[in-house]
Amino acid sequence: MSTRTFNGNVARLTIAQALAGANSAVVYATAAVIGHGLAPDPALATLPVSIFVVGMAACIPPVGMIARRFGRPAAFLTGTACGVLVGLLCALAVVIGSFWLFCLGTLFGGAYAAVVLSFRFAAADCVAPKQRPLALSIVMGGGVAAGILGPQLVTATMRLWPEHLFAATFLAQATVAAASAVVLLGVRLPKPTAQETTGGRPLPLIARQPQFIVAVLCGAVSYALMNFLMTAAPLAMRMCGHSQENSNLGIQWHLIAMYGPSFLTGRLITCFGAPRVVFTGLLLIGLAALAGLRGIAVADFWLMLVLLGVGWNFGFVGASAMILECHAPEEKARVQSLNDFIVFGTMAVGSFSSGELLTLYGWKAVLTVSLVPLFLALVVLAIRLGRSAPVAAAA
Repeated sequence: MSTRTFNGNVARLTIAQALAGANSAVVYATAAVIGHGLAPDPALATLPVSIFVVGMAACIPPVGMIARRFGRPAAFLTGTACGVLVGLLCALAVVIGSFWLFCLGTLFGGAYAAVVLSFRFAAADCVAPKQRPLALSIVMGGGVAAGILGPQLVTATMRLWPEHLFAATFLAQATVAAASAVVLLGVRLPKPTAQETTGGRPLPLIARQPQFIVAVLCGAVSYALMNFLMTAAPLAMRMCGHSQENSNLGIQWHLIAMYGPSFLTGRLITCFGAPRVVFTGLLLIGLAALAGLRGIAVADFWLMLVLLGVGWNFGFVGASAMILECHAPEEKARVQSLNDFIVFGTMAVGSFSSGELLTLYGWKAVLTVSLVPLFLALVVLAIRLGRSAPVAAAA
């Protein structure tokens, strides 16, 4: 692949990340609030977000299969079709007041998000092994624009149809998804070879590697806790008397914090190694929970969301870089799909519990519970770092 083609692919994938990332931003900023208004039981308020996460986890294996058989561009376009559908279905659900149709719409939103997740690995396919963390982080950096576009899209459109709050927002989101499809049409990636389709070691053998287990655990905890806290935060802010506009701004700064560090994360991984970057990210997620426990003012929520975003970036991007070291080229699609399936399956469990926990026990209980899996991941990663240090010293 020529340098010009590589640069074009990374640029298009970064732009698509920015546009497609707005889908997740819109869902996270509005779904719990819409769910609270439409759900037959207040405890189901965050169910649409949980369904979104289930859609991500459930669609990762078929997305990987499409990528293996027909190439990543085919998977990309399938995902953007789902992105248009989520906007149309959710807009209709808001207009007719159907909670379950809204949940169906967010399920397709999760399918779209599952495809967007593969953009980072597609960028890594274009470069030499030493450059993969940098290429991966550049594309993830497109989320900075998504962090601005998504919440501002909500703020600018949520009252355009006064009788139906957020209906126009989802119609605008469908338009943005269609624009992402146009950008992705220009991505040029090699078609999968016969060896990539059928070759490589058995997946259970790969999954038993200590490096793979640690990477998946850290990636799962980083993403699950980010989703666990971010899902509950907009509703918690409303329950504490804060405005929707302040909630939108909180999500905006959170998304910027999630993706902004990506321009540096790849270089940090190259300099210090992925495990140390992941460890730092997990510590920042812990600080986020402690910041949230400090109080319920707008500033407390915003500080929590920003620290949570940066911690997620270091934890998830670092864990993704660790996954790249666990497989041969012909095994990449299967191993990456397995990783994402486990990560987002775990994330779905946390997402289902956050709404009920918030409704029954309050915001501080949500924050306190998050510290338990975080401690487990830190201990496992510290053990891994301790075992690898003597090997590095001997080398």
